[in-house]
Amino acid sequence: MLDIKIKSDCCGCSACIQICPKQCISMNEDNEGFLYPEIEKDICINCGLCEKVCPELYPGIMRKPLKVFAIKNKDEEIRKKSSSGGIFTVLAETVIREGGVVFGAKFNENWEVVHDYTVTKDGLAAFRGSKYVQSRMGDCFSKAKSFLDQGKKVLFSGTPCQIAGLKRFLRKEYNNLLTVDFICHGVPSPKVWRMYLDETVVRQCEKKAFIEEVSFRDKRLGWKKFSVSLLFSTTIGNGAKNSVLVSEPFTENLFMRGFLYDVYLRPSCYQCPTKCLRSGSEVMIGDLWGMNEILPQLDDDKGYSVLMLNNTDKLFPFILQDVEYSELNYNDVFRYNPSIEISSKPHPNRSYFFEHFDNGQSLYVIINRTLRKGRYMRFVKRLVRKIIHL
Repeated sequence: MLDIKIKSDCCGCSACIQICPKQCISMNEDNEGFLYPEIEKDICINCGLCEKVCPELYPGIMRKPLKVFAIKNKDEEIRKKSSSGGIFTVLAETVIREGGVVFGAKFNENWEVVHDYTVTKDGLAAFRGSKYVQSRMGDCFSKAKSFLDQGKKVLFSGTPCQIAGLKRFLRKEYNNLLTVDFICHGVPSPKVWRMYLDETVVRQCEKKAFIEEVSFRDKRLGWKKFSVSLLFSTTIGNGAKNSVLVSEPFTENLFMRGFLYDVYLRPSCYQCPTKCLRSGSEVMIGDLWGMNEILPQLDDDKGYSVLMLNNTDKLFPFILQDVEYSELNYNDVFRYNPSIEISSKPHPNRSYFFEHFDNGQSLYVIINRTLRKGRYMRFVKRLVRKIIHL
């Protein structure tokens, strides 16, 4: 039976809840907004399956990719709508064309991030683009297994810990499965995201507003200076609608600042069990940061993906007609993408943030205070060191 005493010992992949034969495990949200398993001990039969599928208890082996590529989708419209080079769409469309199923993260009607699947090319649009919130997995592992057992090809995309959870849940290798994870900085709290959205609606729109579109990686200012954009609509009378676009560079957007400063990541992200390609994925994708240094002649500031083939290179020839690519050295990619191997470090004022963020005060105020408090403490430390050395 799982007994999680330390929050950092659970990545929230949900493999345990889906493998339980008695369905006596539920995922419940804690005060920080993250989901953790809770077991009804009176129903549990102590079969131990929940422990056997846990990627925290059974981390994979460290690996290096077989091959690494800088890659972009030839379809510039798809590339524009993607976080980087649009390679996910190429992989997913390949599987769809062969009658397969694609799983990924999307926004639901309440702009929460959830996992789902599609069997159509049109359905891929919802999975496209980064979503900087931990997704709710639901029963997608079980659904994927059902499709695999029917002989269908399945592409399953997710964070490295989610892919590790899926692999342990399946308990055997499937030749018809392609797992795709991404270079992960960590996952922010869904509760903080909900609060940010609610407060942003009130700040931007005096009347009741509806969110129509969210993009964490709007490229209107370029790929390197991407913006977070939210499109709202308000009713202005006679049923007419007024649209309001709120777009901020990621360096100015408050939610992104808190995320990038590691204020409200899941505790397990600070000691991630799936770094160094431990997830077991066949493919890892991500942003090719450092493009201007690695391949400056190709840098058009529209975004390139990095694609790392980990278990097999059989897939690669089938996507060549849809992409432009250059082979890279792994060390060059790692230099600008340290999150492949290195976990984020918690912000020194993380505890301060969670002690104050849900007490009725403005989330904007609490995040700003948390970040300013951090700058102040760093200033004090530098001053002390300077005085010591006088």
